[in-house]
Amino acid sequence: MPSPKVGSSLLRRLDSDIVAAQEFARRSNSQYELAIAKGGATIWINIALMTSPAFPQKRILVVDDEPLVCDAVKMMLNIDGHVVETAVNGQEALVLFDSQKFDLVITDLEMPNMKGDELAAAIKARVPDQPVIMITAYAEMLEAAGNPLSGVDCLISKPFLIENLREAIAKITPPERKVGVSV
Repeated sequence: MPSPKVGSSLLRRLDSDIVAAQEFARRSNSQYELAIAKGGATIWINIALMTSPAFPQKRILVVDDEPLVCDAVKMMLNIDGHVVETAVNGQEALVLFDSQKFDLVITDLEMPNMKGDELAAAIKARVPDQPVIMITAYAEMLEAAGNPLSGVDCLISKPFLIENLREAIAKITPPERKVGVSV
């Protein structure tokens, strides 16, 4: 297990880690490794803290059946000031999607009951121009096979960096979209 480069004061309970990491990140211009521990599992995130991205704050729905991954992605997006909701399955995601406006949906592929591509197709059936990013360990295999996933606008391969998310967000979301505004 790698040793943390961020002070142990930041390695508190998951909920306070997100807040503490945001406060710390905004005061620094370096690269850090942050540990998030929950339920006996630990995930290490390499955070490259750079200048703010050139796009406005977005309202983002993150969907992954691993709550720890949801929390890690949420933390990464919060660093850039995005408003993030999370869901641990496709059904929960659709309930949130139907009740709120999102500028972007980020989903995993392999989830029980409803896979990420099925979720993306259901979302596109509701809002055809809704941007959807898929984060998956199978991105290279899917791209090499020339097997586009219905409803998915961009694939990101796991593991990924915050910069990969920033690039994908900039690529597929129109700059004029504002948080919670339907187009």
